[in-house]
Amino acid sequence: MHAQAWAWLALFSLGAYHGINPAMGWLFAVALGLQKKSGRAVWESLLPIATGHVIAIVAVILVAVLAGEVLPVHVLRIAVVVILIGFGVYRIVSKSHPRFGGMQVSFRDLTIWSFLMACAHGAGLMLLPVLLGMSAMGAGHETHLAAFPSVKTQLFAVAIHTFGYLLLTGTVAWVVFTKLGVSVLRKAWLNLDFVWAVALIATAGLTLVFSWF
Repeated sequence: MHAQAWAWLALFSLGAYHGINPAMGWLFAVALGLQKKSGRAVWESLLPIATGHVIAIVAVILVAVLAGEVLPVHVLRIAVVVILIGFGVYRIVSKSHPRFGGMQVSFRDLTIWSFLMACAHGAGLMLLPVLLGMSAMGAGHETHLAAFPSVKTQLFAVAIHTFGYLLLTGTVAWVVFTKLGVSVLRKAWLNLDFVWAVALIATAGLTLVFSWF
């Protein structure tokens, strides 16, 4: 039960981290609010931002689940580790981000932009080790181990992750829009992309270590 609780907390925390990162949406929400001079625009932008984020995550999980149907669990776990390390190194080396349109965008444009940003930051990849771990915890002493938990659990995992993402994205965007202003980024800045890249690599290492227990 404690292990399951930590898994849910990890999913929420990963979403919260995405929400804190300005590159993942809240800076765009603030910019739209300032341009339209409306706090409502800040909140309205969260729906397409979340939609694109969820589509990117579900796409990664779907590919992994299909792979899990034909690959042994340990092979799939190693594949996830390799991808996480590769993507983490790529994020450290690469300084580019997807560029799509201007700041005045439609619902569809903002959804596509959010999808591209989520893909560029490997948003769905970090959920795979947690889901693999949840499957192992749920198996208990069973001889057969499914690669991933049930579809219901997967959907709930995406929901928990998205809730953490939206909660932090909306909170940060609103605080910056109403109190701080975007000038705060000139005064206090942390390279969250680098932190995220290191987290990807660290998660790969932990996944490899825990797979031996």
